[in-house]
Amino acid sequence: MEKDFIQLINTNRALIYKVCNLYCHVDDDKKDLFQEIVLQLWTSYPNFRQEAKTTTWLYRVALNTAISNFRKESRKPERSAISANELQIPDMNLYQPETDKVSLLQRAIEKLSEIEKAIIMLYMDDKSYDDIAEIIGITHSNVGVRLNRIKTKLEKIIKAEEI
Repeated sequence: MEKDFIQLINTNRALIYKVCNLYCHVDDDKKDLFQEIVLQLWTSYPNFRQEAKTTTWLYRVALNTAISNFRKESRKPERSAISANELQIPDMNLYQPETDKVSLLQRAIEKLSEIEKAIIMLYMDDKSYDDIAEIIGITHSNVGVRLNRIKTKLEKIIKAEEI
């Protein structure tokens, strides 16, 4: 069982990293979340009946863990990093033109709620409405409604950023 689990984690490592990158911005936090997700997967692995696709189960556990962790962290006092100005280190991003549409989309996605981030990430991973519904725990028709609302919200955010 242990070898099967390790193989499962190694095979789907990118899926877990994707969830970690979506909900954490600091490398140490990403590593902590990755470990927490693997722990939750290990805990629930013996009960996995394989009635759903393996990736569906992985996404569900990873997203639920990430969202729970995000909520728990948001209750803690906010940590602040020392800025480059305080350290008098030049910001290298100032020297790179910010015309990349991907970075604009990523910034817009950052402004979404936890559940909206999860839905749009699954959609961008070409998951079907049925898969998204099963992973998130909502109905098929609710997936369509939420995706339309998320797309509209992203359009507004991007238009506001471009002005």
